[in-house]
Amino acid sequence: MSVQLELQHVSKVFGSGVGIVHALTDANFKAVSGELSLVLGPSGSGKSTFLTIAAGLQVPSSGRVLVEGEDISKLSNRQRDRLRLTKIGFVLQNYEMLPYLTVRDQFKLVDRANDQTLSETELKHLLDELGIGHLLDQYPGELSGGQKQRVAIARALYQQPAILLADEPTAALDSNRVQIVGQLLARLAHEKQQAVVVVTHDERLKDFADHLYQIVDGRLSQES
Repeated sequence: MSVQLELQHVSKVFGSGVGIVHALTDANFKAVSGELSLVLGPSGSGKSTFLTIAAGLQVPSSGRVLVEGEDISKLSNRQRDRLRLTKIGFVLQNYEMLPYLTVRDQFKLVDRANDQTLSETELKHLLDELGIGHLLDQYPGELSGGQKQRVAIARALYQQPAILLADEPTAALDSNRVQIVGQLLARLAHEKQQAVVVVTHDERLKDFADHLYQIVDGRLSQES
């Protein structure tokens, strides 16, 4: 197993003077291939800041973010974009689906940027496992919140990333679907040797984690 993602003494500050906000303070974190790490915290605790910095979408005020040992702050914007296309998969809260494309076409769009996607058979199995195989010809506006969330999960897994970052992937799901998604994410980590990082307030996912972190008021600590 190898370290795919590492945060070293990362802090993020917004504003200044009396309006200063310490969104993340001296965070240290490692995501290892073959393991699922769960970062638990309430709303406003700094979870989304942690995740966007880990993905290179935000720059830390101090500290370093390493992807496969490379300091991503030294990369150009174009290089960071390419890194996210080829090595990092996202499951974000707003689902980021293009409203004028069917579910089927959402996956075809990924094919244009990444040539390491799942085979047609593997994709069909994934969609059926998530219970959305019958939705391929639907548009995002025709889907429920839970269906959109499961499509977002499938689209992130479709590109077979070395690192999967998931922000509240089960927020809109009932307990049965949480079990399915939790098992799927754990299996991807253990069988596909992906480094899976889930940031959430959903404690129903704790049983699937190899490592458990807590984040409160921007301070990250490892529980197990």
